[in-house]
Amino acid sequence: MNTAIIGGGPAGLRAAEVAIEGGAYVTLFDAKPSVGRKFLLAGRGGLNLTHSEPREHFARRYTSPGTVGELWTKLLTEFDADALRHWATELGVETFAATSGRVYPRELKAAPLLRRWVHRLRQTGVHFALRHRWTGLRPGARWRVDFQAEGETRTFEADAVILALGGGSWPETGSDGGWTSALEKLGVAVAPLTPANCGWEIPWPTAVLNQAEGKPLKNITAQAGGMTAVGELFVTHYGLEGGAIYQLGPVLRAMPEPSIVIDFKPRHTADQLVKKLGVCRRNFLAEARSRWRLCDAAVAILENLPGLEPFTSGESLAATVKGCALRLIRPRPLVEAISSAGGVRWSELDSSLMVRRLPGVFVAGEMIDWDAPTGGYLMQGCFATSTRAARGALQWMRQQNDCPPHR
Repeated sequence: MNTAIIGGGPAGLRAAEVAIEGGAYVTLFDAKPSVGRKFLLAGRGGLNLTHSEPREHFARRYTSPGTVGELWTKLLTEFDADALRHWATELGVETFAATSGRVYPRELKAAPLLRRWVHRLRQTGVHFALRHRWTGLRPGARWRVDFQAEGETRTFEADAVILALGGGSWPETGSDGGWTSALEKLGVAVAPLTPANCGWEIPWPTAVLNQAEGKPLKNITAQAGGMTAVGELFVTHYGLEGGAIYQLGPVLRAMPEPSIVIDFKPRHTADQLVKKLGVCRRNFLAEARSRWRLCDAAVAILENLPGLEPFTSGESLAATVKGCALRLIRPRPLVEAISSAGGVRWSELDSSLMVRRLPGVFVAGEMIDWDAPTGGYLMQGCFATSTRAARGALQWMRQQNDCPPHR
């Protein structure tokens, strides 16, 4: 059972692990001279492995166009957050859940975990073929997998192929989306790769940037299209970044004229805020800054945003603080995004994540058309889909040993 796994990110490494444990001979190919580059880049913030919230809530974090609602519940049943934490423990990496619910390695570093993971994979028999850029697939008695390596074309034969080439964000790590054309040539439908978990552009007045650039909007809620996100935002020279707007990405991308409504004081009603102003009759924003503890960034926006008139009452200021509407222009470019949406459409895959029109070829990780916010959900999604794909590949190869060739 010769298995070729293409892509050395978390999804590819996990697929290799499952396949080798299932008795396959595994070769993992990657275009770069080392694996796990996006894994290491993500680890700069402490390596958010997964999240500790209940599975029924966890599954709702995923957006998967064209799928049934139970898809992610089933995927996470096979490999959930507890399983991922146990996996880390087996590598000698202790994890902990922060107050936010996010799960991190105790060391808050990606490199030690990656080193141990790769070492274990090599010990169990996974062969690594680095500096091999995948260029295409050709059917035959076995799949012929083509690569460019050291200035020449090389072809490997495999009984099953697992594609785990990532999306289109952070291309310097190798996740450049270049695989889309190769699959489309084989007739596989691919949804365009678009930026997800990214900043959004707003043409800020100069006065806002002078006062607020780089400053946070903490403990806010942001609403778009009926969805509400809790978290924080940061004012940047081009617009807004932060977890709250990342969560709203799928909704914003679907809006013809994207906009968000920010509640700067979600723990208070408008009436409560007005009462806190007391007998104030003028300088409402200046008074509210101290009495409501409005942050610098919020004050800068309220003072300088076009279309907002000077506040003439506590009621008008409270209404705007509770519902400040901001028109967005566009998401930031794909190369800046933390992750990408789009990819191989679910209609192209069977329940084992095998490409229907390419028997023996499986897809895992961010190559598939799904999206999730930051907070551990992206990593968990890569582990869950690659576990399913590798198990599917093992089952398919065992079936082929008992059946005539499929081509």
